[in-house]
Amino acid sequence: MSVGFELLVAAAAVIAGAIASLAGFGIGGILTPLLAWALGTKLAVAVVSVPHLIGTALRFGFIYRHVNRKVLVSFGIASAVGGLTGALLHVWLSSVWLGYILGVLLVFAGIMGLTGWAQRLRFGGTVAWIAGILSGGFGGLVGNQGGIRSAALFGFDLDKQSFVATATAIALMVDFFRMPVYAATQWRQVVGVWPVLVLAIIGIVTGTLAGQPVLRRIPDTTFRKTVAGIILLLGIWMLMHP
Repeated sequence: MSVGFELLVAAAAVIAGAIASLAGFGIGGILTPLLAWALGTKLAVAVVSVPHLIGTALRFGFIYRHVNRKVLVSFGIASAVGGLTGALLHVWLSSVWLGYILGVLLVFAGIMGLTGWAQRLRFGGTVAWIAGILSGGFGGLVGNQGGIRSAALFGFDLDKQSFVATATAIALMVDFFRMPVYAATQWRQVVGVWPVLVLAIIGIVTGTLAGQPVLRRIPDTTFRKTVAGIILLLGIWMLMHP
């Protein structure tokens, strides 16, 4: 991997950490397709899980007081079970198939964001629990779970702080369930790309710490549309080059 690509990873990690600090998700959606370009989707998912865990834990340390414990216990457990199942499936699927799945999810999330459907989508009752399992499953499978999880959490009528805090706590639970599977099956490959891993961690930590003060100044509509557009383009690229 070239120095230019490593710098691109560092810059993307800063942006991903900043976005996640405000929205409660976004690290996997931005970093995974970028690293998949050089490493393949299978390894990229495992590599990104490390800075994802660190950034999520750091963010959780700032906002844990706002977690809705009732939603965390029920919806979070469903997501964690889905995360473990997705990670086990991740072991058996090839990088090409994972690339296609990730591409479809990114295109879907991008279209939902650009059209405004994501803000209007609400899951409730049994559908919300199913969405919890699916979001965790996609998190374990291709490292992309935030969009579905957020849509499901909208069904619980949480305020903004509780929403981000609870989403962060659930993401942390999914990480704890899926990462042992990656560690048991791909730890040599992950360690083998340690320069990129270190840069991603530094970028995520930097973005997480700096994110909220900077992003508060960006109009919400502009922020959502820009991120959705980037995700859509990444998804199209992944489908063309899985």
